[in-house]
Amino acid sequence: MASTGGYGTIVGDQCLTKFVDGGSVESLRYYLSRRTVLEMLRDRGYSVPEPDLTRSLSEFRTEFYEGDKINIERLRISASLPSNPYENVLVVFMGTEEIKKADIGRLNNQISNKESLKRLILVLQNKMNHFAKKELLKWTFPVEIFQITELLSNITKHLLQPKYEMLTTAQKQQLLNEYKAEEKQLPRMVKDDAIARYYGLKKGQVLKVSYKGGIVDSIVTYRCII
Repeated sequence: MASTGGYGTIVGDQCLTKFVDGGSVESLRYYLSRRTVLEMLRDRGYSVPEPDLTRSLSEFRTEFYEGDKINIERLRISASLPSNPYENVLVVFMGTEEIKKADIGRLNNQISNKESLKRLILVLQNKMNHFAKKELLKWTFPVEIFQITELLSNITKHLLQPKYEMLTTAQKQQLLNEYKAEEKQLPRMVKDDAIARYYGLKKGQVLKVSYKGGIVDSIVTYRCII
């Protein structure tokens, strides 16, 4: 029914069919993945309107479908940090074809607010070839890539997942001072880890991890991204 990939739980079409209320599996995939992206942005500190998070599947179809066809450009999400309205992120859902260098060029021409754009997230439904990936390296801001199947469920909502909290630079320094430790002495988490990718963490950032239940009431540990 479901398999676990490098990012999280990947739900197969057979399982998705159980949740479709007379609509297409495609619309459910778009709905679930877009909702996970919105939750991910909110957890990173971006402003996300509550109605976007609570939109129902039927409301989603009304909003983003024209007849039985998805308007994929309308799926795009633009958000900013409350503390800095010029710190913007853009999420773009790509089509079902293989992503080529020309597709990246067209996308580059479509983005109008490059000055304030600090991060781009691409949601793919197919592979991206080598030349397209090289083209993205020329861009002046970070580009994150997720497959749509990685976003069908929110891995941070799993019952067995602990609570995660990103430390600020000041909080990180306070932690190091408190334990009289150096950064290299902290437990590590690779930047390609599913949780690090979810929160968009960079090398050197520290994640506070809180566990509850089990043999002890609570355990707090930390992970430094490498």
